[in-house]
Amino acid sequence: MALTVFYLSGLFGRGCNHTDNRLFMYICSQIINIPFMTIGVPKEIKNNENRVAVTPAGVEALVSAGHSVKIQTSAGAGSGFPDQAYEKAGATIVATADEAWAEKMVMKVKEPIESEFKYFRSDLILFTYLHLAAEAKLTHALVEKKVTSIAYETIQLPNGTLPLLTPMSEVAGRMSVQIGAGLLEKPHGGKGVLLSGVPGVRRGKVTIIGGGVAGTNAAKIAIGLGAEVTMIDNNLDRLRQLDDIFGYQVTTIASNSANIAKAVKNSDLVIGAVLIPGAKAPKIVTEAMVKVMEPGSVIVDIAIDQGGMFETVDRVTTHENPTYLTHGVIHYSVGNMPGAVPYTSTIALTNATLLYALQIANKGFAKAFTDNGSLLKGLNTHEGKVTYKAVADVHGLAYSEAKF
Repeated sequence: MALTVFYLSGLFGRGCNHTDNRLFMYICSQIINIPFMTIGVPKEIKNNENRVAVTPAGVEALVSAGHSVKIQTSAGAGSGFPDQAYEKAGATIVATADEAWAEKMVMKVKEPIESEFKYFRSDLILFTYLHLAAEAKLTHALVEKKVTSIAYETIQLPNGTLPLLTPMSEVAGRMSVQIGAGLLEKPHGGKGVLLSGVPGVRRGKVTIIGGGVAGTNAAKIAIGLGAEVTMIDNNLDRLRQLDDIFGYQVTTIASNSANIAKAVKNSDLVIGAVLIPGAKAPKIVTEAMVKVMEPGSVIVDIAIDQGGMFETVDRVTTHENPTYLTHGVIHYSVGNMPGAVPYTSTIALTNATLLYALQIANKGFAKAFTDNGSLLKGLNTHEGKVTYKAVADVHGLAYSEAKF
């Protein structure tokens, strides 16, 4: 066997190109049982979604590990990564989504939309953000086609952190204040408040509901802009941590209906950042609370991917048409906020996802799940069953514990 591999290495030689290297690795994989995964990366087609699932550096790591990567042409252009950069890293550029989706494992950024359901099949491993608690049609399609779907957002470490959701929560949290500050300007329909105020004029009031990653990052930017910041959370230990982090720069308040109603009423900008991993977001801010906000105030719902946490958030908006007015209050509920800053977001996402993608590709999903319990928590559907309980519960489907 060693002689065979030695002969093949001499046959392909030092001067071989990336195609030769992939062929060499594939032949070796068949001879000495080295895992070999074919990976497809289609272009994102959601409105103004300019991110891509992997950077050229990520492709280089996957190819160096012996795997084949096909990138749909111009998939990385919106993030600043041209086809040539991917080819140099060892990827094959394919003309159509059909070709990218035909591979064994497909890596994406956003959940597939209905026009992509036709690509689902029983031998497909889908690795992407899914947010199935808010996506009944997608959930049923994945179950019907028996797709092995792994959701970035439910992979969970033993300490409870969500390593693949964290970078995009950081981006969305920071963006939320930046966006809210702009919407408060009068030309954008806002009440005309500058968050920092000026000497002799009050600062803008920002309330952040949820003290997790997104909420904490929102607070950093709001404080940096000079706003008066209130943070609300139902976990007293977390409020103590936030108090230690920010000190007198924020006011921390325990979450209950009375406290939320008072804070929302007095705010210029309210940011919703509550997350229950894998589950639908609770409707914490009622319509009655929104009705008493001053006209031109702004709501930014970061939790919209999981269904939204404001009763008045009744739709997912797009970067093309990001806002709507209800009770005189500007509502922003874009479902892919980080897609507006794709260069930053794509690099941050690949930094987090690549480790797990390599585990799946190197070991196969069954062995990867067995070896890594955190990765197993990312499994949402498999063999026609829902394997994440919060998703099963919200859609009234049977839950099946995955075993490998």
